[in-house]
Amino acid sequence: MGTTKTAYGSFEVEKRYNHPAEKVFSWFSDKEKKKAWFVEQPKENIISYDMDFRVGGKESSRWKFSGGGPIPEGTVIGNDTVYLDIVENKRIVIAYTMLLSDYRFSCSLLTFEFIEQEGSTLLKMTEQGAYFENSDDPEMRKEGWTVLLNCLFDKMNDG
Repeated sequence: MGTTKTAYGSFEVEKRYNHPAEKVFSWFSDKEKKKAWFVEQPKENIISYDMDFRVGGKESSRWKFSGGGPIPEGTVIGNDTVYLDIVENKRIVIAYTMLLSDYRFSCSLLTFEFIEQEGSTLLKMTEQGAYFENSDDPEMRKEGWTVLLNCLFDKMNDG
């Protein structure tokens, strides 16, 4: 965790999936599919996960960190999301916060765009965030999202 004061940043991540937008979108809108790539990481211990995919709906997850880096093993990490806008197979806009135990360390606005092109889908993700003291920063968050979107890629191609 790097910042000592509030850092602000915006970044984009793009990933191409060799599937139609409808299939890619389903991995964001279906609770079990999203849980598989977004929450179930090999070294994390899930405490809870819930998702209500609709405008105004909420998503929440808690897990225990397995150790490594500056975060002690067993620390509870959380993610709380509100869905602000959904256009089926086209766009999802969320606001989300990240927590370490009870400490909220960032707040972000995030847009996913699903752009279908000849049977494949370009997923364009744009985050605008405020990263608070003792937290990650925009570059670390971009790296984290890149890992997650690669996990999604792997899960989609496995199933």
